[in-house]
Amino acid sequence: MANDDFDLFKKELGGVKPIKNDRVNLHSPKDEPSLSQLARQEAALGRKPNHDPNYLSTDFVAPVEPNSWLEYKRSGVQEGVYKKLRLGKYDIQAQTDLHRLTVNEARDEVFYFIKACVKRGKRTVLITHGKGERSVPQAVLKSHVNHWLQQHDSVMAFHSAQQKHGGLGSVYVLLKKNELDKQLNRETYNKTV
Repeated sequence: MANDDFDLFKKELGGVKPIKNDRVNLHSPKDEPSLSQLARQEAALGRKPNHDPNYLSTDFVAPVEPNSWLEYKRSGVQEGVYKKLRLGKYDIQAQTDLHRLTVNEARDEVFYFIKACVKRGKRTVLITHGKGERSVPQAVLKSHVNHWLQQHDSVMAFHSAQQKHGGLGSVYVLLKKNELDKQLNRETYNKTV
């Protein structure tokens, strides 16, 4: 019976020709993975089944308007530091773009991007979310980013970017120092733990 099945299979595939691939260069070098891709890989290797370390929620998100400024500052952030962030005076050390991502994909991107940046000692980053003028409802990703950044433990402050960095479609984010940088700072200024 097995021979009959194999013969039938060969007969069905008799007229099949290989597909010619003329769109993708299979031999081109791959780009290096982004910080958020590296963080997702690290998380996947250490992840327990049925446990999602990403605590950013999508349950209820207060909507913002496409042309609204996003701004937030935790207590303890100095006004001078926040003003420099708001004016785009800090060097952008990393950036990510959320255009064309679903809400769930953007949620993961924001979470793992920030986690990777903190791990690598990045303090000022740029997240481009778009204004969302053409989406229905409007400003879906912008509203979610505003919500998520306030939820994320590592975010000290954020503010909509200057026009040269994307304006109302992007946001500057000030991140906490990682443990290594905190230790180096204590040693530099001779502070005790």
